Amino acid sequence: MLNIASQTVDISKTEFIALKLCKDLRVGDVLMLKGELGVGKTTFARFIINNLFSLNKISKPKSINSPTYPIMLTYKLNSYEIYHYDFYRIKSIKELEELDFFENIKNSITIIEWPELLIELPFREKYYLINLQLHSETKRIISLKYIN
Repeated sequence: MLNIASQTVDISKTEFIALKLCKDLRVGDVLMLKGELGVGKTTFARFIINNLFSLNKISKPKSINSPTYPIMLTYKLNSYEIYHYDFYRIKSIKELEELDFFENIKNSITIIEWPELLIELPFREKYYLINLQLHSETKRIISLKYIN
């Protein structure tokens, strides 16, 4: 399992970390992306999704948008789906149940932006916690930890 202590990175190093992580990902894995607004959570998710498509030898999606308004976007690969969630407006576990969230994570790779609700539960599944912090206009501080 990939773990990274706090590291200052530019955009190309961020993409490299995403690729390295993708090589270890399996169906059922959950990635929780934490960080303030505008720090790059969706960009990191985009790198993950594009790299999973490449590793599966499938053409990348034409666009990968933030799921802020629809709350969930899905991307179909050969044998599984990627679920990309934004929990910014989610206020309760009941709302997650209505999205079939707990069922969906079993047969997919799940990416969650604004995962604080799950972390506070505490979430019973194993997951990657990816913290992003602003360092400068072109650099971020990233830490990645596998929680089991």
